[in-house]
Amino acid sequence: MTDRVDFVVVGLGAMGSAALYQLAKRGAKVIGLDRFAPPHTMGSSHGETRITRQAVGEGQNYVPLVLNSHRIWRELEAETGETLLHDCGVLVMAPGHGETLHHGMKDFVARSIEVAEEFGIPHEVLDGAEVNQRFPQFLGLSRDDKAYYEPGGGYVMPEACIAAQLKRAVELGARVCTNTEVFAIEQDAAGVRIETSAGTVLAGQVVVSAGGWIAPLLGEPFDRLLTVNRQVLHWYALDDTKAYGPDAPVFIWMHGSAETDYLYGFPPMPGDPRVKVATEQYEANTTAEEMRRDVSSGESAEMYRQHVQGRLAGTTPEVVQAAACLYTVTPDRGFIIDWHPRKDRVLVVSACSGHGFKHSAGIGEAIADLLTEGQSKISLEPFSVARFGEQATARRL
Repeated sequence: MTDRVDFVVVGLGAMGSAALYQLAKRGAKVIGLDRFAPPHTMGSSHGETRITRQAVGEGQNYVPLVLNSHRIWRELEAETGETLLHDCGVLVMAPGHGETLHHGMKDFVARSIEVAEEFGIPHEVLDGAEVNQRFPQFLGLSRDDKAYYEPGGGYVMPEACIAAQLKRAVELGARVCTNTEVFAIEQDAAGVRIETSAGTVLAGQVVVSAGGWIAPLLGEPFDRLLTVNRQVLHWYALDDTKAYGPDAPVFIWMHGSAETDYLYGFPPMPGDPRVKVATEQYEANTTAEEMRRDVSSGESAEMYRQHVQGRLAGTTPEVVQAAACLYTVTPDRGFIIDWHPRKDRVLVVSACSGHGFKHSAGIGEAIADLLTEGQSKISLEPFSVARFGEQATARRL
């Protein structure tokens, strides 16, 4: 049987669940499709926690999105009774001398400070000695090290955020089809035809937010612009939690000049004697289908040796849990939020490039405005495919 709707959202992870919720909130007739049953562990939006920062060192263009995301998550908390956003603070640390890299950006601490000052985001600038005094869980910083502390940052719960938005979307009239694979998306004068494992859907417009599956689904130019990198998350046992008081922040720590000299992590949750940490890698590419999803003991041991040992108080090499996820990454590590260059009824919302979840609720709102009102209140031009030399459609962002 063929369904006809205003909009279809393909992929219901971070971006897709947000878009579906916001479209349903506007009264649109909308269907969400996912090849799995979100929230799930096959993509980029699992692992209990995701960092959120308001002064985004990746650039000023992201700040309105994350500020709106914080507002939306608080609204969802009030609507659903779920706890989604924990504003425990975020601490970004780097050596005092020499340049560092994070998400392809140089001197991430200085960039974060600049953005905070421009947008009036409350923050503090600390040296290594001040960090040692206030946050004793961090070891080995020198006085010359520099840090940015943002009390309004912290972490969100990705699985809970996705579930809450899907639940509200259904309550508002959206239809969610899980375990439904999309085979093809074709556009003609009448609209868009989506061929799926459950049949055909006809829509006025389509949002494709399928992360690591976008390139094989849409082909040119996304098969050239998007790469998939496997990332690993580790939870280590703590033998002493005293250093992690109620004010313990989320952290990003660039401890050397190379992009691989880096770790990030989260304070233990109440009653949980574990600390979650990870790093990032962009050298080895994979695909969403072929990515290795188990984590070897050797990977966790190497992570501990290279990044954790001697830096996080009370953390043992005992691995309590580990997981793999994927980043879908553009050449400049930025997002793509734009119309397909040859299908002006297909809006592509990816890739998150490893720093997307904090913005996802705000992106969902922005693209719902774009689809229903013709223009977003927030400029999406910085996320156009035209920056990669691709032909842009005539439709406005």
